[in-house]
Amino acid sequence: MALPVTRYAKSGEVHIAYQVFGNGPIDLVFVPGFVSHIENYWDYPDLARWLLRLSSFARVAIFDKRGTGLSDRVGEAPSLDQRMDDARAVMDAAGMERAALLGVSEGGPLATLFAATYPQRCHALVLYGTFARSSWITPSGLQAFIEYIDKAWGSGRNLAMWAPSHRNDPALKQWWGRFERLGASPAAALALVRMISQIDISDILSSVHVPTLVIHCSDDTLIGIEHGRFLAEHIPGATLIELPGDDHLFFVHEPIIDAIEEFLTGSVSAAEDQRVLATVLFTDIVGSTARAEQLGDQRWRSLLEAHHTTVRRELARFRGNEVRSLGDGFLATFDGPARAVRCACSIAGAVRALDLQVRCGLHTGEIEVTGADVQGIAVHIASRVSAVAGPGEVLVSRTLKDLVAGSGLRFDERGRHSMKGLQEPLELYAASH
Repeated sequence: MALPVTRYAKSGEVHIAYQVFGNGPIDLVFVPGFVSHIENYWDYPDLARWLLRLSSFARVAIFDKRGTGLSDRVGEAPSLDQRMDDARAVMDAAGMERAALLGVSEGGPLATLFAATYPQRCHALVLYGTFARSSWITPSGLQAFIEYIDKAWGSGRNLAMWAPSHRNDPALKQWWGRFERLGASPAAALALVRMISQIDISDILSSVHVPTLVIHCSDDTLIGIEHGRFLAEHIPGATLIELPGDDHLFFVHEPIIDAIEEFLTGSVSAAEDQRVLATVLFTDIVGSTARAEQLGDQRWRSLLEAHHTTVRRELARFRGNEVRSLGDGFLATFDGPARAVRCACSIAGAVRALDLQVRCGLHTGEIEVTGADVQGIAVHIASRVSAVAGPGEVLVSRTLKDLVAGSGLRFDERGRHSMKGLQEPLELYAASH
């Protein structure tokens, strides 16, 4: 799917950034948490896959609340009734007369209040990891988070608070820091935190008269399970699903999507292998074993982390999808062959600053996408091409070379190579830009 186009809805004098994607039979409005940036959502593969799964059964509208992301900055933290106006403006702009609302984390009170106030615009309510009253914010916790915003906002160092089981994931930490910076300025974040600490919608829960599903992780370390249970007990007819785990971030939990789909549609679609045309990239550090022995374990781990950060930065720049890291290399896919080649060339150049060399192999062909993994002959060919590449070389197949004619990329012949599993030798070319 092409990246959704960001548009603006007018809510009074404030412009609210929103996107619409998916062709499912129901309309769904995603109400984000604390801060958001709808374009940055698509730069993290797990989050992008989570949103695409939503779009498989719904037409989805997502938006940045006023004061955050791509929406207009405002002079003071907005009230819930102003944010309800914003949600309604997005629905009007998207042509959604009536929709299901999905509120996550701090977006939950807004979604709940909207459902109670505008039942004619909301046919179902789904809440994840949220609350009715902000009693989960202790004075000491509030002060600690305010100090973090003041001194370290944008570093991503508080990832452990949101996803403790992913605290050592360098790719998520890097993206999370960028998410903070793009989501709100420090001053705006401080104002929002103080506003959140005063939320209490517990008295209106009995006025919610639409089908409601409450999902909460049993060991959520940020907002305790008792808050999800309180919502389910006080919203008439609400259903509560308690999931295992302690991570608060919604997109690290695949079962959430299954629960939402079953609640809104009555069934969960069977996972199917998806066959698509893609460009596959393999990267590999040259001489990694010898270098590790030379540096020792601790220095090698630090160098390897710097390498991974560099590669992931380039993948994000060129919209590559990281499938997995392979110890000292990566497997990634792209929906455009020219971008894939330019990304590989940039990776090869960028890691030289770390005194490293990588070999890169690329091939374009049909792959099978199963969940977060990919397989198929195109993947095997790209792996074989990578194994043939020399230090610092970006090697591509003839198929890929022919697809990027007119791109301005340069190719030098590297001859025909017989490869295991292929009946015919493969013509290979060294690429540069």
